[in-house]
Amino acid sequence: MRLRSLILSLVAVILVVAAAAAFLTVRRGFSARDEPSWAEKLVARRVRSLAVPARARNAENPLPPTPEILADARGHFADHCAVCHANDGSGQTTIGQNLYPKAPDMRLEDTQRLTDGELYYIIQNGIRMTGMPAWGEQDDDKDEDGWKLVHFIRHLSELTPTQLKEMEKLNPKTAAEIEEERQDEEFLRGGGSAEPAPISPETPARPHQH
Repeated sequence: MRLRSLILSLVAVILVVAAAAAFLTVRRGFSARDEPSWAEKLVARRVRSLAVPARARNAENPLPPTPEILADARGHFADHCAVCHANDGSGQTTIGQNLYPKAPDMRLEDTQRLTDGELYYIIQNGIRMTGMPAWGEQDDDKDEDGWKLVHFIRHLSELTPTQLKEMEKLNPKTAAEIEEERQDEEFLRGGGSAEPAPISPETPARPHQH
């Protein structure tokens, strides 16, 4: 009887908080520029926690954090993740800061206190109603790229200026950036002006490397 009362009380609290979040959202509008309210953050964190199965939450990283694995993870993160999260995990990018909710600073406690299993699950399955997509196969708990990224996230605060500079070279480039680099290289070889040529909007950007 006591357990049932506890469960009913918990459900009632969640419903009240969810209703408050919905009310505040409608009242404040639907602009993605806004910061989520405290109620939205509370509900989102709680739902995220409940959404990760216990088996996944308690999973241990099967890979050791060797220099080679961290180097692979840096390259993967730079090419696939940095457009939203920034190379240093701060989330301070044009896309990251215009999402709703905004891309988090993964160096901070809100991310670092998650278990390795929770981080892996989020990488593989994404988070609904956010900009975080699912990157892995469903129910795949052995994807090495995902586990390597978990190690990388744990080491974000230890990135050196040299490593960050190396990551910049691996970031996806627009067609205009590719053409500008070509013009610069041609100029340095003595082949003409360094002024970039106009780029057609149809010119494709460098694709992601998989």
